[in-house]
Amino acid sequence: MQIQLQVGDRFDDENRFDRTALIHALKSGGAVSTAPPDVGAFFWAYQDAVSSGASAIVSMHLSSKLSATVEAAHEAAQQIQIPVYVMDTATSGMSMGFAAISAARVAATAGSPRRVMGAADHRYTTSTELIYVDTLEYLRRGGRIGAAQALLGTALSIKPLLTVRNGEVTPLTRVPGTKRALAKLVDLAIAQAAGRPVDIAVAQFGHDERVAGIAKQLRKRLPQIQDSLLAEASMTIGAHVGPGALSITVSPVL
Repeated sequence: MQIQLQVGDRFDDENRFDRTALIHALKSGGAVSTAPPDVGAFFWAYQDAVSSGASAIVSMHLSSKLSATVEAAHEAAQQIQIPVYVMDTATSGMSMGFAAISAARVAATAGSPRRVMGAADHRYTTSTELIYVDTLEYLRRGGRIGAAQALLGTALSIKPLLTVRNGEVTPLTRVPGTKRALAKLVDLAIAQAAGRPVDIAVAQFGHDERVAGIAKQLRKRLPQIQDSLLAEASMTIGAHVGPGALSITVSPVL
């Protein structure tokens, strides 16, 4: 199931859009919006799991304060004959990704739904999203700005650093200049790791040569990293954070 994306007059699954075209639309001020998957899409996905022999389903989703996806999942779950456990992760990005990996590992060992949900819950509640955006304008346009609203109107040279807290986008600090802001983002990730074994993900929206350097810094300064990866932000996330956005996910392993 894909979150729906609208660019101009076109409305379709997010993965059917060209990333470069979306970036152009955002930069040119074109109409860009997102919508949750249809209830029917969830219903048939759940039905496919039932047909494949599933005895229960754990369905994990983006924060309900950022998307109505959870509501659609709940509605579809009520029509399924096996238990469907819908989880509002109150987060986004690779905080969800690492949680899904942990949940899948438990499920692969025939773990109960309770154990699967416990593994996911532990992972996404201990993970942290650290986000750099060139501008808050795209979050403002999409109505996902949350408590970061307070940072609107600052000078263009002041770059906001954000996180997702209690399910919504929240400001961390403001730093003058992009170079300093990204250095601060790395410092915040180091502090968040706090010497623990962690998985790290560095995500970007649009090609950014700075990403490789940031990942290299993190691996050098965090010898306790268990797994690290570079990722492209989803089209949906990109539609809201805008071109030039970067994020670091810090996810404790234990």
